Amino acid sequence: MTTPWGEFELSRFPEDPRDRLRAWDASDAYLLRHLAEERVPLTGAVVVAGDRWGALATALAEHRPAQITDSFLSQEATRVNLARAGVEPGAVSLLTTQDPPPERVDVLLVRVPKSLALLEDQLLRLAPAVHAGTMVVGAGMVKEIHTSTLRLFERILGPTRTSLAQQKARLIFCTPDPSLARPANPWPYSYALPDGIGAASGRTVVNHAGVFCADRLDIGTRFFLEHLPAGTGAGRVVDLGCGNGVVGTAVALADPTAEVLFVDESFQAVASAEATYKANGVPGHAEFRVGDGMAGVAPGSVDLVLNNPPFHSHQATSDATAWRMFAGAKHALRPGGELWVIGNRHLGYHITLGRLFGNSTLVASDPKFVVLKAVKKS
Repeated sequence: MTTPWGEFELSRFPEDPRDRLRAWDASDAYLLRHLAEERVPLTGAVVVAGDRWGALATALAEHRPAQITDSFLSQEATRVNLARAGVEPGAVSLLTTQDPPPERVDVLLVRVPKSLALLEDQLLRLAPAVHAGTMVVGAGMVKEIHTSTLRLFERILGPTRTSLAQQKARLIFCTPDPSLARPANPWPYSYALPDGIGAASGRTVVNHAGVFCADRLDIGTRFFLEHLPAGTGAGRVVDLGCGNGVVGTAVALADPTAEVLFVDESFQAVASAEATYKANGVPGHAEFRVGDGMAGVAPGSVDLVLNNPPFHSHQATSDATAWRMFAGAKHALRPGGELWVIGNRHLGYHITLGRLFGNSTLVASDPKFVVLKAVKKS
């Protein structure tokens, strides 16, 4: 990536030589050009929110910014990219969306996230640190910036306008108004599950902003809950890509002797899973881990993995994440252990599982979803 601050070699995390997706896009480049051309003073406390793969934090490292991200993978990519660029350790503060925000913000750069709820939560959490002199600039691709996006900036921070589009990217300029009466932060949000979905029926779900289907039970998870394996026989169970943790919590409710590991790369998701688990007073043992799938889970240590894999990486459709999740599950499962997967019918997960495990069984299906089971043979 060529910028006014130099040329940087950037990668996503984990690195895959077959991955042709870049670690930056036109909106990152547009924002950096604007900062240089307008000679925006990058002094005081600089905060970069939503930096996808560390492109902004790496380019602006000399200004010692704080990066705030919900993604473990993005944070790890930032570490790698900073090291590759020769940035001294500690020059960039790596914060998560679950960490306390900085007490003062003089320059706020916002890479608009896909989730409007996550943007709302971030702006409300950062607003007390923003003052009348704070420079606020947002960036995103045209398809990511909507009228609702601009209204959020206006409602929470102050008057907002947009730039002309360049290479299908657009900037957002916001003038903070400290006298603005801000709404209360509605996140995290809780609701009761419906009946007829097994052990989780009528139970409470807690969602932090940005978690998939944060205000209701999505139809895919509902179908999965209706067809979870009966009687896990205790052992160790992994809710892989746990989201709000409703699947793992349902297993623990059905079998309190099960040890459940909740794993997700989203800090918001793992916080939601822990809150959901605790809200239901489950008596069993659970562990909550933010990380890269099954990385760090000992081989042959797991009896059951439950997975609803994503098939998007930001705006790009890809089966790479699902493949890595399935392969990680196979590595962690003991012989005879099972991987259960829920997915859209058209994704063809039965083919992927067949290649990896040598078997794939259809457990349940409807016009849109399938629940599949694969058994580790040895």
